[in-house]
Amino acid sequence: MSAESPAAKTAVNGIRTAFGVGGLVALIVGIIILVWPGHAAVALTAVIAAYAIVGGLVYAGLGIFSKSMGGWARVGHIILGILFIIAGIIAFTELAQTAVWLAVFIGILVGIMWIVEGVVALTALGTSTSRGWSLFFAILSIIAGIILLFSPLWGAIVLWWLLGISLVVLGIIQMIRAFTFKAA
Repeated sequence: MSAESPAAKTAVNGIRTAFGVGGLVALIVGIIILVWPGHAAVALTAVIAAYAIVGGLVYAGLGIFSKSMGGWARVGHIILGILFIIAGIIAFTELAQTAVWLAVFIGILVGIMWIVEGVVALTALGTSTSRGWSLFFAILSIIAGIILLFSPLWGAIVLWWLLGISLVVLGIIQMIRAFTFKAA
């Protein structure tokens, strides 16, 4: 039987704590998404809006106070900062509508990405070692992308639910790992 050093015990406890806290946060966020999907989407939109305002202030501040940037770089930073601030303020004025717009935008974006991913998989069929699976993946990806483009809001809602379910499952698994983790 080997005795662990105090440093090893501390490291293992730190890892267990990180697993546990990470798992608990994932579980809580997942439950919130599943129980209150609309409120969770609005809350996420508020976080993004706040980030836009803070980012805008940082960009504007860099443009105003930076001595090392050239004139056009400073102007660009100030304009970008103002745009971020305006976007954040507009988002805060109608959080629910902004959340819906964001869901549609993400649905369209994911739909386009899936179509592109399917097309790329088709172009790589010649070099693929598993052509059947690659073809199946490509067709499925393209069909899913097209479906998402025709109904981006419903697609985003389904993806939101899947995110919530995934967070609950992964949070539970992570918390189990916290209790079962041992030093190698």
